Amino acid sequence: MQDINTLSDSSKVWIYQSNRPFTEEELTKLQPILAQFANQWVSHNRQLKSFGKVFHNQFVVLMVDETQAGASGCSIDSSVHFMKKVEETFQVNLFDRMRFTYKEGDQIKTASREEFAQLYASGSINDETLVFDTLVKTKKDFQEQLVKSLNQSWHKRMV
Repeated sequence: MQDINTLSDSSKVWIYQSNRPFTEEELTKLQPILAQFANQWVSHNRQLKSFGKVFHNQFVVLMVDETQAGASGCSIDSSVHFMKKVEETFQVNLFDRMRFTYKEGDQIKTASREEFAQLYASGSINDETLVFDTLVKTKKDFQEQLVKSLNQSWHKRMV
């Protein structure tokens, strides 16, 4: 597994958002499994320059620097299969794209689309609430735009 700093800014990013934070015990088990997957991830028998890590105890992030070798359909399928195993092992949901994660003070919270809209309507969250944009596509965007205000995110269309 590469260090994130060795990957190009254009590296492709996949973010799998958990429906709940991982516990410290779970993170101790998950990080080595994730590192092992990243170390062995291949595309057409070529080693991918890849990275995997859990961020904010809630986001499983995979990155591939495609300047060396591109991620193929088969390699992407293998990552999805791997993430399904992670889901099963840790009893989390990593594929619900209609869960939104946001900051409330120092806490990270998640809500369904409906709950998120209700929080906005009630004023519990507003245009300045910081949200996590799990749709960022590159390492550079991940580092610079993962967390942004609601009014600067696609989340705004959902409220």
